Formats: sequence, structure tokens, C-alpha cells
Amino acid sequence: MPFTDIDSFTELARELATQPTLADTLQAIVERAVATVPGAEDAGITVKRGEQRYQTVAATGELPRQVDAIQYQALEGPCLQALEEHHVSRSDDLRSEARWPAFTREVTATTDVVSMMSHRLFLEDSDTIGALNLYSRRPAAFAQLDGTALNHLATHCSIALTTAAQREQNQHLRNALETNRDIGVAIGILMATRLVTKQQAFDALRITSQHTHRKLHLIALDVIETGELPRLRAAPARSQPAPSQSGAQ
Repeated sequence: MPFTDIDSFTELARELATQPTLADTLQAIVERAVATVPGAEDAGITVKRGEQRYQTVAATGELPRQVDAIQYQALEGPCLQALEEHHVSRSDDLRSEARWPAFTREVTATTDVVSMMSHRLFLEDSDTIGALNLYSRRPAAFAQLDGTALNHLATHCSIALTTAAQREQNQHLRNALETNRDIGVAIGILMATRLVTKQQAFDALRITSQHTHRKLHLIALDVIETGELPRLRAAPARSQPAPSQSGAQ
């Protein structure tokens, strides 16, 4: 299906919307980019959250991760330029590229990538920036790429990532609420059965969790199911040293 065909973007949006997790969405984006964008042999996604370091969160193979690592080390390259300065950054031949000398020197010496194109992904999370990176072993692989179509692709990817991230965050919140509710129920049971205060009941859960090396939530579930705290295993008795016979008559 042609890269500029509107049906291809409809299909892309449908495919990305059905991914079960954020990680699956990220991987689907890079795989679909290679399958859809003319000239793309590999693809990767770079993100940077707040003051954290740049990170490759999805890739179609080892090449994108290797090239990206060189960019992060050199603090320059098409991806970083797209992220920090421009909407899109492209190099038709890294072997003769003059804009990023430290990056191009290392990447041409250690990899066979020749062309790169990076397109910033505009995410709703104002603390996170991201970019879709395309790689090719041929020169000028993206020189004739339709810019409008690439913008549509990046927009669909940004929407999918934002939706997946929100869905995952909501699931984490639901899990946290469920966990807190279970702990609250367990505290109530211990308060009623042991005639202790709320703080004492929580301390009992916490101490049992530490001694059994199990999560607090799992201890709470035990209390809900049995009405009692799990029994702590007694520490093994230390063997007493044999009495010294020295000096005995």
C-alpha cells in the first residue's frame, strides 16, 4: 500500500490502537515504519524524560540501538537535533556529513548505516520528548520521501503513544487503589481480632512483610483470606561451641 495512501494511515491507527501495552505499541510503531516508509531498513524510537538521559525504547534490531548509543555518547546527531532544535532532521550520507563530526566519525567507522532521518514526536506529556528515527544502508534513501506523509505517520505515532501511556498509567492507578484497599481491609481485620490500633495493625503487616520477604500487599491478602497474619518462621538455633578442655585436670 502506498505510503501516501490515506487507507494506510487508517490501518496504522487501527493496528496501534489494539496494542495491549505501551511496550507493544512502541514496537509496533517501529516495525510498521520499516514496512511502510520507502527506503527505511531499520527504525527506532528515542525518548528523554525530564532530566533523564536519552533512551532507545524500541528498535527493529541492533543497528538502531548501536547508532543511537553513539549519538547519546557524542551528544550530537540527527535524532538529537530533531528533538532539541528542529521538527525533522535528515542526512543523505553520513560519510560526508559535516554537522555532527564526532557522531559521524564513530558511526561510519563502526556501522554500515549511511542515511538517517529523524522526526520529532509531539507527546502530551510536557516532560517527555521523543523522536522516530529511520535508518538505511543506502545514500539518499529518504531524499524523495513525502514530508506531508511523514508528518501524518509521526502524528499517528504520537497519538498512539500518548493513548497507550495514559492507559498504562490508569491501570497502574487502579492497581494501586486495589492494593491500598486490600491493605486497609487487612488492617481492619487485625484491629478487630487483636484489639490493636490502626498503626499497630499496620506495623504488624509491615514487620511480617519484612520477615517473610514478601510484599505487603500479599501479606494483606493472606490476612483477608485467613483472618490471621502468616506465621513467622523461627530463626534456627545457633549451635553452642563445645566447652574448652584446656586447663582441665
